[in-house]
Amino acid sequence: MTQAMCLTQVLVLLVLYSYRSTAISWSHDAYYVNDMQIRQHSFWNHSRLLTKANEENIIDHYAIISSNTDPQSILLGGMATLDVYGVENLSNNKIIGSHICVINQQGPDLSSHNAVVAGWMVNPSYFGDSRTHFFTQWTADGYHSTGCYDTACAGFVLVKSAPINPGAILDPIDGQLKITLKIFKNKDDGNWWLHIGRDNHNLTAVGYWPKSIFNNLQYNANYIQWGGHTASILDNASPPMGNGHWPKQHAASVRDVRYVDASGTSYGIDPWPLGLRAYVSHKKCYDVSYFLNEMFYYGGPGGCTK
Repeated sequence: MTQAMCLTQVLVLLVLYSYRSTAISWSHDAYYVNDMQIRQHSFWNHSRLLTKANEENIIDHYAIISSNTDPQSILLGGMATLDVYGVENLSNNKIIGSHICVINQQGPDLSSHNAVVAGWMVNPSYFGDSRTHFFTQWTADGYHSTGCYDTACAGFVLVKSAPINPGAILDPIDGQLKITLKIFKNKDDGNWWLHIGRDNHNLTAVGYWPKSIFNNLQYNANYIQWGGHTASILDNASPPMGNGHWPKQHAASVRDVRYVDASGTSYGIDPWPLGLRAYVSHKKCYDVSYFLNEMFYYGGPGGCTK
């Protein structure tokens, strides 16, 4: 498996759903990949954020939609509108969030994993509170020795006119907020630019990741992923994902899921089997809906201990 999960150190992919143009068809067993096989291929390490725990004790969960691409694919960007949620009194050593992740990974060698990520996260161990924070992330070697969150290291360059800083608090109104994120490789300078807005029509540049800090991603991406994630300590119940509802109406959603070209213009993505796949780490606790009309739902109540 050449593709690695993005964000906060989320695991590599798991359960695949299928969408057909004439009907929605779900096949669980046919596309199930043993969870232990996934974990053996994973290099994601939440101990960077959950600093009081050993790496082996961190359990990551995810419910995502991913581009149905391969290492030879050429992608230049993606966008989405994320529902943003708050959670009261989330305990230390637990994380919830949602993100868009742009990746270039060449084959099974995890050191080739280059990625840029943006989204929202509630992470008391990292931020020191239970507020919802906007965040960015990058790596050029599978998080082995490069990359960081926000501007904790050299990498992400904030522009002077940025409407928000990485790490800033997001305040959901009545428990909910929407942000639109767009990441694309700008044709003028070749850097990976991040734009943000309250809807998909009014986006403003936050900053960019210079192409020079990457190797594979210096040229193009080959995978893009959208969705939700959680993290917790082994044998402790995992937190709710999204707003805690199973993925249907009134659950957390990811909308305006589109690719973006080098001019910053977005364009549509074919659904499964041509364009997208869905992956879920543990269906007893989380799930993701089918992709339709450029959107999907994700989430679940959590409660998994492994």
